[in-house]
Amino acid sequence: MKSRSEAFFKEAEKKLKSAKEELFKPAEDIVSYSVCKNAQFAIENFLKGYLTKNNIEIQPNETIASLYDKCIIIDKNFSSVDLNAIGCKNHSIDSRYCSDINTVSACFDTADSIDTYFRKNKIV
Repeated sequence: MKSRSEAFFKEAEKKLKSAKEELFKPAEDIVSYSVCKNAQFAIENFLKGYLTKNNIEIQPNETIASLYDKCIIIDKNFSSVDLNAIGCKNHSIDSRYCSDINTVSACFDTADSIDTYFRKNKIV
């Protein structure tokens, strides 16, 4: 399980880095869809990595919200990471939520918050 969780964390960090690089381009060059997708996949992979690290089975077609809820069962303090700003949390990952820069920024900020939480708690 350890190598599987590490693979999820590695992929999450890669996606977060890609989102960050895109987000810090000049405004006219930002491809918001790219930021959003990479941030969504980072969130999903961080959560899956944490769950597999804790030997929790992941079901096919889980949403970000269902993964997040399982993380809170393991660590109640994880609820300090707020997912309310992202509209896609209760749906499978798709593009309909990646339309405006505020949505994109919220998704990136959420992914970054999870990364920060995990680093602060020495999970990754």
